Amino acid sequence: MTESLKGMVEIPNRIDKAELAGKPRVTFEGIIDEVDTLEKAEAACLALSRESMIGFDTETRPSFTRGVVHKVALLQLSTHDHAYLFRLNRIGIPDCVAALLESRDILKIGVSIKDDMAQLQSRRPMTFGGFVELQASCERIGIEEKGLQKMYYILFGERISKNQQLSNWEIDSLTEAQRQYAAIDAWTCLRIHDRLEELERTGDYTIIKKDAEEGNSQKG
Repeated sequence: MTESLKGMVEIPNRIDKAELAGKPRVTFEGIIDEVDTLEKAEAACLALSRESMIGFDTETRPSFTRGVVHKVALLQLSTHDHAYLFRLNRIGIPDCVAALLESRDILKIGVSIKDDMAQLQSRRPMTFGGFVELQASCERIGIEEKGLQKMYYILFGERISKNQQLSNWEIDSLTEAQRQYAAIDAWTCLRIHDRLEELERTGDYTIIKKDAEEGNSQKG
């Protein structure tokens, strides 16, 4: 993302993954709370119920054995400065969490949310409400990337590290690297949503169209 001479933000419609190498890595400097008891879940849900929108993501322990599938282990819900990591492998999905996920009054912002919903449904049947898919939001302004990492880099010029993606999310105590990764995945969804809304409101952007095969670009 660059500023043009006319003050318009130039945004590529897509990027090459190689462009991410060596770029500044995003960090989350807010509060991160692990929610591993019903009491903590109720307190977290009370705080989140006061928000109009929150970032959303889930994590599942990877399986390296054919036929073995693990249930979703972690649900991340984040405000702009406070991330809550619900350890579903310990507490399941309490009523208060289900109520948040079903509420149409609180927007939940995420990427590939249908996959997350399917994982959550395997733990508890729910009727989801108030979800916003960032893939559709990006497509609306001309960004063609579908992954969180590339979306975020296009809009903010920082790289989301994926080093913890295949770590064990059912481990007794999450490492600090896991906590950061989990918080960032939900928090950056909220930031992307805010940025896209701003761009759509102001119209102060132009899409730079890059050819998928040749890597050539042109303004559009």
